[in-house]
Amino acid sequence: MKCSGRPRLESGYTIVIVAFVMMMIIWGTFNTFGVFFEPLIKEFGWTRAMTSGASALNTIIFGILCVFSAGLSERFGPRWVTTVCGAILGLSYFLMARIASPRELYLYLGVFVAIGMSPYIPLLSLVPRWFPTKRGRMNAIVMSGMGLGQMVMPPVAGYLIFLWQWRNAYLAIALLTIVVMVTACQFLRNPPGEAASPAGATDPHDEGPASRQASRQALGQALRSREFRLLCVLYFSFLYSNVAITVHLVIHATGLGIPAREATITLALIGGACIIGMNVMGNLADRFSNRAALGISYAVMVLSLFWLISSGSEGSLFLFSIAFGFAYGGMQVLFSPLVAEIFGTRSHGVILAAGALAGSVGAALGPIVTGYIFDVLGSYTVAFILCAVLALTGFVSTLLLTPPSLRKSS
Repeated sequence: MKCSGRPRLESGYTIVIVAFVMMMIIWGTFNTFGVFFEPLIKEFGWTRAMTSGASALNTIIFGILCVFSAGLSERFGPRWVTTVCGAILGLSYFLMARIASPRELYLYLGVFVAIGMSPYIPLLSLVPRWFPTKRGRMNAIVMSGMGLGQMVMPPVAGYLIFLWQWRNAYLAIALLTIVVMVTACQFLRNPPGEAASPAGATDPHDEGPASRQASRQALGQALRSREFRLLCVLYFSFLYSNVAITVHLVIHATGLGIPAREATITLALIGGACIIGMNVMGNLADRFSNRAALGISYAVMVLSLFWLISSGSEGSLFLFSIAFGFAYGGMQVLFSPLVAEIFGTRSHGVILAAGALAGSVGAALGPIVTGYIFDVLGSYTVAFILCAVLALTGFVSTLLLTPPSLRKSS
């Protein structure tokens, strides 16, 4: 049964607003780890590679759990999955305020926070199902929450650390997270005709075992396709560079002599430019193609990373942050509609989560390899060159996506 008209449209906008707020909290709070990075190292004497490892573990666990959360949301609906995860996310930050050992850091940030963040893919998958058209634009609005969170939360965290020290700053973040996340989750639901049945069926076109078997075969074909392999390369290169930069940029800036509170502005600029990139590239994708918009975003990221290698002043780092954030935002908003165009929406969440799982491997390696390179060489130059090369690999991969494959029916 299909529902159309103004009531569905208005409900869809409600979903977009709620998803925007949740993205702001999920990613804004996670990106504060780059601000807490130096206080943790100073207090406990940990190496950069070892401290980065908690972020690496987070991304691996997050990538795996996204597959499960996407499947659970498609089977039972998004509300209960996101509510449980939102509560866990808030409680995880309460625990972060109490850490005293690497084991606790890895458990709380690496595992518990990853569980709390896992509604990311269900949220991205929900929006295209509410909006058969304008997917790029609606996805851009939702993903702008990620950029706004990154623009606001790191400077706020830095200010709270300055006022109250890092443990009390984590307590404030925990309280904000649990209140906002649990409240927002209550407004989430599937589109009319897709509500989960008691048996867990969510597909309104599901006509029985034969239909489900055909769906599984289509999913298997998608996961074995050339386009899915390219999607994995794109996700890997994107998240490797992105997480490596967001974890190490602030401490890199302070190492250049920039005061800590000013250094956090780099993350804020990335977040602000991310919002612009999401909306510009989302609209560009709707007008032309996701492939073209993604290629432009990768090209800008390559150029920005080569700029970072030679940047040694506050102003040049700020310019890098703006360019990198624009590219990062463009990429982030395009993966979900790209998957919808290539593979359709029937198994959208699972396919997107599977691609993101490959990306999570890159996100795990990025910060820890970057930290290790610094620990060995005493410089980030080689690490930043590696990020640029991987971004260039992503750019080439966009050129290898074949336009006809982007027109498969859902």
